[in-house]
Amino acid sequence: MTWTLTHDPAAFRAGAGAFVTDHPAENTVLLTVLDRFAKDGPHAYGPDDPLLGWWRPAPDGPVEGVFLRTPPYPLRLGRMPVPAAAELARTLHARGVPVRGVGGIRETAEAFAAAWVAADGGVTVTVAVDERLHRLAVLVPPSPAPSGLVRPAGADDREQLVAWHEAFTAEIAGGRATDHAAAVDHRLADGTLHLWEDGGLPVSFAGVSPVIAGMARIGPVYTPPALRGRGYASGLVAAGSAHALREGASEVLLYTDLANRTSNAIYHRLGYRRVGDLVVLDFTAR
Repeated sequence: MTWTLTHDPAAFRAGAGAFVTDHPAENTVLLTVLDRFAKDGPHAYGPDDPLLGWWRPAPDGPVEGVFLRTPPYPLRLGRMPVPAAAELARTLHARGVPVRGVGGIRETAEAFAAAWVAADGGVTVTVAVDERLHRLAVLVPPSPAPSGLVRPAGADDREQLVAWHEAFTAEIAGGRATDHAAAVDHRLADGTLHLWEDGGLPVSFAGVSPVIAGMARIGPVYTPPALRGRGYASGLVAAGSAHALREGASEVLLYTDLANRTSNAIYHRLGYRRVGDLVVLDFTAR
């Protein structure tokens, strides 16, 4: 089993790009990050060099696994067999690559974490995020439709959107450190944030990613607690999904908090179906 590592996104695309685009659901985050690299360069997420890699079961075999690391974010696993995830942990540990956590399909993330702990017994593993990935089968608009309408977010919405991004992260990820203002500015510039308005006031927001290799992803989706239960998120996700389909997406994906039965049920009614369960695991020195 062989892992090839690189700091160069162009080299990664040459070595494993076809595998990434052939499996857009399992590699959805990697597709988004690679698109950002192509637009803004390899330091789009911070000053440190990214680390990317692909795995072959034999030196001359096909690519069957991919990952990337963009500090300070946890390592992200794409599609790969479980043994490849364990081998990746051993490879990175042997090379002295610092890893603060790992995210991906549950089985592979847990295999990586187990191998990392076996190599470094001074690490404690905790679950930071527990999610479910869904794929849109057939879009079913909410009925009855919620009051209000969707519109693109604009510069005047920036302050509200930054506050809502902070609230969303605190709710689903325990306040993981993120530059929310920079994220909002980037998405406003790309035109990928949408708002639901009711009575002329914004009441919910959602992101709709650009279509990349036929894939678009909805998220984050957030409604303030006091405004929940009125169907705003359903209307917004349905509108965002329809927008992605009009833009040419053949795969429309979204993540939900696995513990939130309400949101999982809502998206199921809209036509989303489970792809797999994912975790983000934090590594902490004992």
